[in-house]
Amino acid sequence: MNKHSVAVTLLQNLDLGSSIAEQDTLLETARVETSAFSDLLQDKVDLIPGTKGSGKSALFRIFVDFLPQRLLRERKVVIAHGVQQHGDNVFHAFKDQFENLSEDDFVSFWCIYLISLAHEQFIKGALYKPNLRDAAAEIDRFRQACAKARIPEIQAKKSLKEILAWTLNVLRAWAPKLRYKLPQEAGEVELDLFGKPIAPKSTNGAAEPADVPRFVAEIRETLKAVLKRTDLAIWLMIDRLDEVFPRRSALERRALRGLLRSTRLFTTEAIRIKIFLRDDMLEQAVSTENGFTALTHLTARQADTLRWSEDQILTMIVKRLFADNGLREYFKIDKDRLEASQSYRGECFYLVFPPTVHSGKRQSPTLRWMYNHTMDGRGVVTPRDILDLVTRAKQSQQDVFKATPSNESPWLVGPQAMQYGLEELSKRKRDTYLRAEFPHLWPFIEKFQGGKSEYSMAALQGILGKQSGKGLPRI
Repeated sequence: MNKHSVAVTLLQNLDLGSSIAEQDTLLETARVETSAFSDLLQDKVDLIPGTKGSGKSALFRIFVDFLPQRLLRERKVVIAHGVQQHGDNVFHAFKDQFENLSEDDFVSFWCIYLISLAHEQFIKGALYKPNLRDAAAEIDRFRQACAKARIPEIQAKKSLKEILAWTLNVLRAWAPKLRYKLPQEAGEVELDLFGKPIAPKSTNGAAEPADVPRFVAEIRETLKAVLKRTDLAIWLMIDRLDEVFPRRSALERRALRGLLRSTRLFTTEAIRIKIFLRDDMLEQAVSTENGFTALTHLTARQADTLRWSEDQILTMIVKRLFADNGLREYFKIDKDRLEASQSYRGECFYLVFPPTVHSGKRQSPTLRWMYNHTMDGRGVVTPRDILDLVTRAKQSQQDVFKATPSNESPWLVGPQAMQYGLEELSKRKRDTYLRAEFPHLWPFIEKFQGGKSEYSMAALQGILGKQSGKGLPRI
């Protein structure tokens, strides 16, 4: 078999995985253990922010799909999770009910939802039956506390849709309130259905913790008792929040603020709520005109925003390339050295890719070119973008080899294919990010298509008009 035929076969068989975490077949075997991974594994962080495509869902999936047994065995940690499925529109089925919930209601909603995760995936989870064998009395008290809170016991395993319907039904039982006027000019007070006064709002508009029904504290304490009896801790992990509620809406803001506030009420040493959240959503949730009570409580256990260095990007690429047996054998890659040596990873990278994408002097090496050309305005490079670029380049190179059988290249993926990959990545980002997430700004963004990457103020005024910057809608 000649070199050309070998290259065609290698490219056809090469699987780089997927930039969508739920579809990524190489997520575990080619994972890169960033500082966020280490901090999460050691229970140093509860809030993991990052830009779109930075690897939040990949990190989430590693913990909920691949590590539960290891965490149970080595750390005595139970993993329970919600909102995982990519593109799952189950939450959207309840949009009308969510629209009617206040921020305070969402605090209660998330508390009930978290209780349901613990109940379904821990108390009723097959993996944890041996651990729960001697905790029957504590489990019974937990169930009694749930029943007292009007949370029904359903023996059959519930789907996400059933859990949400169940949660909203419980919330309706908690929510009705009555107002009474008390004598002696005490004024009007608000009582819940059980006659308990509801605490007034704080001066900055946020509800005080006493607003949350007393059931939550009782259930939390009975769950703590189960965990203490079994010598376990539980991590309740939530992801995909950018797909749950309409983006940049008042509903989304109320829901996220409610979730963040619920962590303060439900978290203990043994009960951790781990939230994977886009950094722009976090900023919008906490930086409203009302402020955010106890923000330092959140930031004290917040991971650094997910960022990938050039070395980490290199590691991710070569791990995925040489997870393929055919490619590894063809280039005679030493797997142990690949794991141990960064310089060797660089050598292996340039067995597949050209030294530079453009000819001429003073050109950046290909890895640096990829890193710089996928960097956003905040200096962030995401593994999703890199993986999409490389995948499109690989597909383009396959087409070239098939169309020109006599064409031989010193590299498996050539310079033109890399340029094509970047162009296709740019189109995808335009359609799936700019146009999809900023439709109100698209008429302005569209004016820059086919233009340059940098503009003077005069050039901007020429494109947008002399009033540019005034009256433009806010992001």
